[in-house]
Amino acid sequence: MADTDRSSAGRAHEIAADVFCLGPWGRTQTVVYFVRSGSSWVLIDAGWAADASRIEDAASSLIGSARRPSAILVTHCHPDHAGAARELALAWKCPVYLHPREVPIARGDFAAMAALAGPLDRWVVLPLLRSMGRARREAVLARSALGDVVRALDPEGDVPGLPGWRCIPTPGHTPGHVSFFRPADRVLITGDALVTLRLNSAAGLLLRRPGLSGPPWYTSWDRAVAAESIRILAELEPTVLASGHGAPMTGPQTPETVRAFALRSMPA
Repeated sequence: MADTDRSSAGRAHEIAADVFCLGPWGRTQTVVYFVRSGSSWVLIDAGWAADASRIEDAASSLIGSARRPSAILVTHCHPDHAGAARELALAWKCPVYLHPREVPIARGDFAAMAALAGPLDRWVVLPLLRSMGRARREAVLARSALGDVVRALDPEGDVPGLPGWRCIPTPGHTPGHVSFFRPADRVLITGDALVTLRLNSAAGLLLRRPGLSGPPWYTSWDRAVAAESIRILAELEPTVLASGHGAPMTGPQTPETVRAFALRSMPA
């Protein structure tokens, strides 16, 4: 990664009241969010496993090393969103919350992974894991599992650590994908349900081209369900769209831009 990339992504910046964005950085233009609520705060998504120190440094600079988060909220259990969650949770002594359908995968359940796999998993990841044999496969999965730090998020209940926010189920990319929404000012944090980087184009990904995109088809569980989730997000009329890849989208044109994209994304 270039030094300029490290510099631009090294410090979190405010994109809405008490919502801070760290990123984007790297080939996949990864982004995580620090959200404050009163005297407490939470982290939403946790990047790749190698991103733990980057996130810790940004949190210390923004909030102070003595103020640990009340929770880590993960939009879905993919390695570019949950990768550093366990290391950070152990360092900060806080739980990690995911939708109940994500929890078995977060705990290293191979059968759950196989049942809910996307194309890339079916073509590459699962055959590789099966070729290892059971004992080695379980050891590999255990090293990346979240273990005892993971908790099931009630999608209809209060968002842990964030009064005034709602959990919005947005399945499709994964069965238990969720987004987080603050109705008071219509700030929307979407993970991979709707992103601001053209992930479904090889040129878009390689050249880091901005633009709205649904979740990457090659790692998505159900594309039709994902399109319906985009429609649900558009109905929220977000004024700030903060996704897991690409720079946040802000400004008065955001609701209409999202609505127009949702209409184009619906199956014929």
